[in-house]
Amino acid sequence: MTGIGYDVHRFAENRPLVLGGVTIPHTHGLEGHSDADVLSHAIADAVLGAMGLPDIGYYFPPGDEACKDIVSLRILEKCRDLAAENGFVIINVDSTLVAEAPKVLPHREAMRANIGAALGISPNRVGIKATTNELMGFVGRKEGIAALAVAQVENQI
Repeated sequence: MTGIGYDVHRFAENRPLVLGGVTIPHTHGLEGHSDADVLSHAIADAVLGAMGLPDIGYYFPPGDEACKDIVSLRILEKCRDLAAENGFVIINVDSTLVAEAPKVLPHREAMRANIGAALGISPNRVGIKATTNELMGFVGRKEGIAALAVAQVENQI
C-alpha cells in the first residue's frame, strides 16, 4: 500500500533549520509548533496515509502544548510504532524537498540515517531529493520550504 504526504512551513527568524532531523546552517529556520521539520512531516503523513490512518495533526495537534517544540523524529517513531501496532511493515519512503536554499546534498546521508532509524528501516530505503521552484511562488521568493513524500507499507496480517 502506498501513501503520499505534503507539508510546507514558512521561514522564521531566530529558529534553527531542521530537515530530516539534521540542523542545517542557514539564515532562517522554519516556523511551526514543533521543530517544523517539513521533511519529516511530509514523510510521516505519507506513512500514515499508506496505513489508512489519520494525518499527523490527529496524533500531534498543533495547539497541544505537549507537542510544543517536539523533535519531529519522535513523530516518525510514532509512525513506526503505529505500523507495528496495526500489523504493517514500512518498506520504503521517498521524498523531495522544494527550496531555493540551502543546499541539502551535503546533509543527505545524515538525514537518511536519522529518518531510517526513526522509522526502523535501513537508510538505503529512504530517498531524499531536492529541487528549486525556479524562483516562482512562495518557495521561489524564499519565503519557505515545501516537501513531498511517498511511502510504501505492507500489511502483515
